[in-house]
Amino acid sequence: MPRCFAFLRAINVGGHVVKMERLRECFETAGFQNVETFIASGNVIFETRAKPGAGLEATIEAQLLKLLGYETATFVRTPAEVAAIAASQPFPAAALASAQAFNIGFLAEPLRDEGVKKLMAFRTAVDDFHTSGREIYWLCQARQSDSKFTNAGFERALKVRATFRNRNTLERLAAKYHH
Repeated sequence: MPRCFAFLRAINVGGHVVKMERLRECFETAGFQNVETFIASGNVIFETRAKPGAGLEATIEAQLLKLLGYETATFVRTPAEVAAIAASQPFPAAALASAQAFNIGFLAEPLRDEGVKKLMAFRTAVDDFHTSGREIYWLCQARQSDSKFTNAGFERALKVRATFRNRNTLERLAAKYHH
């Protein structure tokens, strides 16, 4: 049975505390198999016969709303997609070497030209961005807490939902699950 990754928004932030055992139970109740979580920030690995995509994301979101009582934006990727994202080098080596943080944002759909323009308006001497498919790459030259860029501000400006993960997390997931 094919493996998938779900990257969830609003898990263990903003007062929405969910134990990983409970999160696994939510996925198992929905009929997914071999469910695991990876660090307590809404990364779920599971097996399903369902095809990855918007339909699977909607199924997971509906299940989490029913069981947790609040909306949880869900972004599903395959092991091959996670491996490609983790291996991507969208910024010059010197910029990567001096960065304090390198994060990847997950979207439901690729940004259109207008969305890319709005994203690039967030560029500063501290923050740089790159888009590729349904992902946003964010390189921060300072501590993230010193950046003016936030996921919430991004979502408001572009009227999309997103969740961000540190590149190290994706590299670890890719190494553990991509065969």
